[in-house]
Amino acid sequence: MTDFTELVDLAAEALGGTVIAANDEFFAPKEALLKPTPAEWREGAYTERGKWMDGWETRRRRTPGYDWAIVHLGAPGIVRGAVIDTSFFRGNYPERASIEGCEVEGTPSPDELTSDKTLWRTLLPASPLQGDSQNNFEIADGERVTHLRLNVFPDGGVARLRVYGDVKVTSLRHADATFDLAAIENGGYSVVCSDMFFGHRQNLIMPGRSTHMGNGWETKRRRGPGHDWTIIRLAQTGVVESVELDTDHYKGNAPDACMLECCFAPDASTESLTDSATDWVQIVPKSKLQPHARHQFAPSASPPATHVRLNIYPDGGVARLRLLGRRASVIAK
Repeated sequence: MTDFTELVDLAAEALGGTVIAANDEFFAPKEALLKPTPAEWREGAYTERGKWMDGWETRRRRTPGYDWAIVHLGAPGIVRGAVIDTSFFRGNYPERASIEGCEVEGTPSPDELTSDKTLWRTLLPASPLQGDSQNNFEIADGERVTHLRLNVFPDGGVARLRVYGDVKVTSLRHADATFDLAAIENGGYSVVCSDMFFGHRQNLIMPGRSTHMGNGWETKRRRGPGHDWTIIRLAQTGVVESVELDTDHYKGNAPDACMLECCFAPDASTESLTDSATDWVQIVPKSKLQPHARHQFAPSASPPATHVRLNIYPDGGVARLRLLGRRASVIAK
């Protein structure tokens, strides 16, 4: 079984995830739950309310009940697992936590989400937590959600919340339009790569331009024969009509060249995609790349595809990859 932490973090700030409400945040703000960086410890740092903590922390509860925070997912989808990170919360972490989900389109207000009209269902029942730990929980709900509610019993602090799963956009969102077939927010997913020593493969298909060199996909320096590559599962079976490859911030470590291929393999496993028997069709020939630059390529002939493989020669870093096209069913009309 695939480690669920290899899936997309649906709550990531980079995708637009936000903590929109909490019943209490006396010691530390709710927004810290989704910070992309690991939690840090600042020895001797205090605020006027107490010890500075890098996370969300509520006051000590003296009445019945529990504390909660509501997250608007950056990308709606099916949750496969969650990490409730209590790093540095040692004597002040919650005893237990649960997660609920709901599907409410648009941008509902906190009042709407906490009203009786919103139907929350349990994704993770109240489960014991360990302090100063990564608490990993598999989730087998199987239904699409747009918002989550993290409940902590009875009170305490959580450093970070990561929510991993499969992006599921509404089916009619891209009825006849040209769109980015690779983008995470549309349901694209980087399945596997040869190496990602310096930068994670999913960075390639995140929204926006990269913010620094560590915000793209970057491999280690290759000392033997061969080249590096990554395979992207497209959001929908489609035809790639144009390609943008951005080496932004990679000035001394951009690849020398790239080449793109595609295949139609709707039921392919990761193992079969990397098998030599898979029929890959070249859509962009081997092309020279420049450092710290945006490159445009127009595939001369691109068949309907479910996956695209980006090959880089011999190694290096790519900030973003955009595969603009349309659904194959639209092209066929």
